[in-house]
Amino acid sequence: MEGNMAGASEPDPVSTKQQRIAELAKQAPHMGFFSLAHHIDLRWLHEAFLRVRPDGATGVDGQTAADYAAHLGDNLRSLLERAKSGAYRAPPVRRVHIPKGTGGDTRPIGIPTFEDKVLQRAVVMAPSPSTSRTFWTVRMAFGPSGQRTRR
Repeated sequence: MEGNMAGASEPDPVSTKQQRIAELAKQAPHMGFFSLAHHIDLRWLHEAFLRVRPDGATGVDGQTAADYAAHLGDNLRSLLERAKSGAYRAPPVRRVHIPKGTGGDTRPIGIPTFEDKVLQRAVVMAPSPSTSRTFWTVRMAFGPSGQRTRR
């Protein structure tokens, strides 16, 4: 049969792009990727939005996932335009001190804005787990004694 069958599912565009990136990395392992930005589009950002924890802490702007979702299309289009044009600048992170183990010691953590979390997630999605093995042939890890070892 020709054409689309009713009820047939289309391939996930994000997974398809991730597979294409992996294929390119395997075909030319000696070549480096200077930019993966051209793979990021509105669908990619929407998938990144879905993968960000909606109940996460808010950044300096106080914007929640629900606030961002209220104008999702406009927000994602604006984010994409700024990211691709080079106009995007990550806003300051909110500094919070959390307890460190037992006792009264604390350690600082930075909490980015929700929009920054979406863009960070989109960037992380480009070299997916299926492609990471082609990018890193030697991995460094810390063993139980704290010594670095090659894997």
